[in-house]
Amino acid sequence: MRLIASDIDGTILGHDGKISARTVDAFRAAEDAGLEIVFVTGRPPRWLGPLREQIGHTGTVICSNGAVVYDLVRERVMSSHLLPLASVLEARRVIKGLVPDAEFAVETLDGFHLEPGFLEPGSVDLLAEVTPAPLPETITAESAVVKFLAVTRKSTADAFLARVRPQIDRLLAVTHSAATAAMLEMGPHGINKAVTLAEYAASRGIAAQDVVAFGDMPNDIEMLRWAGAGYAMASGHERARAATALRAPNFADDGVAQVLEERLAALKTGGRGVR
Repeated sequence: MRLIASDIDGTILGHDGKISARTVDAFRAAEDAGLEIVFVTGRPPRWLGPLREQIGHTGTVICSNGAVVYDLVRERVMSSHLLPLASVLEARRVIKGLVPDAEFAVETLDGFHLEPGFLEPGSVDLLAEVTPAPLPETITAESAVVKFLAVTRKSTADAFLARVRPQIDRLLAVTHSAATAAMLEMGPHGINKAVTLAEYAASRGIAAQDVVAFGDMPNDIEMLRWAGAGYAMASGHERARAATALRAPNFADDGVAQVLEERLAALKTGGRGVR
């Protein structure tokens, strides 16, 4: 174990926005042991406050499902993979035809653009300050789009994915990560958490076999399969659990912390006893 790569939401961060003290201690112990740590998330750079404020992480974060690499110390984008506007608007047209109640939003390097109806009525969250407007009115060919999102309130995420993926796969790569919402996340083909993590690890001379990764949702599957030790959360999505033989205990039981504690202890005994 030379590099720890962890998803955030549902893996170490709860719906209350908190990371447990045990999990914080485990990551700090790993850092003290000289291990590299990188967080790999669907979140955009501006939503990384919990890492900085609760764990004290000041390193690299792979954001937007691999489309953005962000330096949390310098607070700047190191690299990005952008979506062509034409592909976004065509995907929007196709999805709307398949699922008429679908609503849309885009993540750009400069901010978030959402259409009326994308948010639940009366919701108060990190997007409350954004003024809804039709996407063709707020984004242009010069907009640095890194993620396209679609949501429906008349289906599940898995059913929504199955309905639209065959029709838009030629345009964008599609996955989902929201535990309770039927929301799809679309990005550039050939880019996912695993691809960008592999590039990051290689830049530090670290092989896949020396990477321990944690995740809980379908957008983590490629990363869990790529890592030498990919742990799906026992409380995670069934497809994530099916992607790897390794399990971390439930999120509610500080599953990531339990695995890290065990593996850190094993480092001191030559690797014996690691599940």
